[in-house]
Amino acid sequence: MIKDSPNPPLNSAPLHADARRAINPNPKRSAECALSADRLFTVRTDLDAETLLANASQDLASVQVLAANLAFEVDGAARDVTLGICRMLEGIQLLVDRTLDQFETQNPMAKF
Repeated sequence: MIKDSPNPPLNSAPLHADARRAINPNPKRSAECALSADRLFTVRTDLDAETLLANASQDLASVQVLAANLAFEVDGAARDVTLGICRMLEGIQLLVDRTLDQFETQNPMAKF
C-alpha cells in the first residue's frame, strides 16, 4: 500500500519548536499578557492623557449613536430605558469633552 505522506521524522523536537513559535511568536509579549489574564482588554501604558481622553470621547460618541438608533427601533419600556441610556451617555460625553477642553487650554501646544 502506498502512503500519501512520508514517514514522520524520528526526532520531533524541531517540529514542536516550530509549532511553539507559530502559536507564540513573541514570548516576551505572552509573558506580559499572562500578567493581566484576569482582564479581557487593557490600555497601553505609553499613551498620554490627551490621547486617552480623545479616544474615550470618540467611543462615547459611537455608543451614543448606537443607543439613539436602538431607541427608535423599540417601543414601550425598552424605549424608555434606551433613551435613559442615551441621556446618561450624553452627560458622560460632556464630562469627557470638558476635561479634554481643560487639558487643551492647559497645554496649548499639544496636538493630536
